Amino acid sequence: MAKRDFYEILGVSRGASDAELKSAFRKKAMECHPDRNRDDAGAEGRFKEINEAYEALKDPQKRAAYDRFGHAAFEQGGMGGAGGFNGDFASSMADIFDDLFGDVVGRRGGRGGAGRERGSDLRYNMEISLEDAYRGKVADLRIPTSVICEPCGGTGAKPGTQPKICPTCGGNGVVRSSQGFFRVERTCPTCHGRGQTIEDPCTACSGSGRVTNERQLQVNIPAGVEEGTRIRLSGEGEAGLRGGPPGDLYIFLSIAQHPFFQRDGADLYCRVPVGMVTAALGGEFETPTIDGGRAKVKVPAGTQTGRQFRLRSKGMPVLRSREVGDLYIQTVVETPQNLTKRQRELLEEFERESSTDNQPETAGFFARVKDFFDGLGA
Repeated sequence: MAKRDFYEILGVSRGASDAELKSAFRKKAMECHPDRNRDDAGAEGRFKEINEAYEALKDPQKRAAYDRFGHAAFEQGGMGGAGGFNGDFASSMADIFDDLFGDVVGRRGGRGGAGRERGSDLRYNMEISLEDAYRGKVADLRIPTSVICEPCGGTGAKPGTQPKICPTCGGNGVVRSSQGFFRVERTCPTCHGRGQTIEDPCTACSGSGRVTNERQLQVNIPAGVEEGTRIRLSGEGEAGLRGGPPGDLYIFLSIAQHPFFQRDGADLYCRVPVGMVTAALGGEFETPTIDGGRAKVKVPAGTQTGRQFRLRSKGMPVLRSREVGDLYIQTVVETPQNLTKRQRELLEEFERESSTDNQPETAGFFARVKDFFDGLGA
């Protein structure tokens, strides 16, 4: 019976790359493995066929010979043979299963730093004022966290003693067993993956190598930070278990609401009420700025509500930049309230003397309203 083409067996083209060959072999081998197809009598034959094809094509020299001479290249011992469950196949399968399960059971060569688990990362929410965000500041923090146990130095063992290498796993943290061509790794049941055992634990930390305590830190908040800015302090999180490396501390900033300013990126906005007379006749007013100073704003005659005045470079600094935003002053014309009799008389007199030229926007609006209703009547 004629042998099938190796490329056809793996389901790849003749120009397939090494990565494509490996991926195809992995997929086919998992599909046709006899242990997964116990009710299929032909599964073992297909599995051997897939192995033979991959063994021939994964080697550049064997692949070149096969591309030129076909199956004849491996007949009568040519090129050292391609088929069979040899050492190369076991190596191939080990590589495949390392790719599939390496992150779960650990790469070959054991567990580095056995017994030392990294500490957890910590989050700290911090609220600062808009002025602090403008200038930047150095803040003092007091954070309850896990720190290294001083009596045992983080080892978890009673002072004067040391942890011992786990006799079950030899310090690897995992135990291995072989099942045919496959190697299975499991977490060591004696040391629970730490690689070490403690016969006499430290009484201060109960063998964990860390205790809970309050720690004082200083954090530098740069000028220009915005709402939600995250600051990472490397190694300032919880202490690692039994001398393991510490985690990190993440500080999340929020900006407190300001009584005058609203922020949009690097720009600031401030709503300023302006009296009706000032808006009509013109004038000026003073407004605060975020740097603690004052700025004068001139109001031209006839100013309406919503008019904006731009004060350049009076906004927020841009983080890690020399750029500075602007301050926008938005006027809100205030209607007089609680009028005296004399004030009312003066306004009534003003109304009698007014014309459409004094209030063009009002006159124009109601003229359009009249045309609208006239159109509905027609």
